[in-house]
Amino acid sequence: MNAGPIEVVEADITRLGVDAIVNAANSSLLGGGGVDGAIHRAAGPRLLEACRPLGGCPTGRARITPGFDLPARWVVHAVGPVWHGGSAGEDDLLAGCYLSSLMLASLYDARSVAFPAISTGAFGFPVERAAGIAVRTVAGYLEQDAAIARVLLVCRGERALEAFRRAVATVRA
Repeated sequence: MNAGPIEVVEADITRLGVDAIVNAANSSLLGGGGVDGAIHRAAGPRLLEACRPLGGCPTGRARITPGFDLPARWVVHAVGPVWHGGSAGEDDLLAGCYLSSLMLASLYDARSVAFPAISTGAFGFPVERAAGIAVRTVAGYLEQDAAIARVLLVCRGERALEAFRRAVATVRA
């Protein structure tokens, strides 16, 4: 497996000029704290209005809306799992977030996608474990679908940045 077009960056995801950004959403899709709140604020009130009729989203899956006031054309809302110690299927649910997000992005002709570190904030998923799952899932998907040319893994803070960099290095090795 090769990490190819995967880049790890420290940035404000709401300011990136990519085709799609992924929102670490809660299951209501109606906004929240952290990355979710920042994306809703930056996209403007039309994002909330676009999310209402979606009726939420199950954990491990994603939904897509326009980006509205964001530089990105699309927002992919992925609902990550809350960490319960690792025995409640959290790994598979997290992988499902990344996979579902990439499939939607590809379906909507997004060639560049930026992901936050899904579930590693308030949802408590261990960052090292999440990084490995994220990178393996993204790299595996990109081997099957060449339509997405660039994936940014957007981190906040040194701990997440280093964990995701190590995960990418492991996949490239």
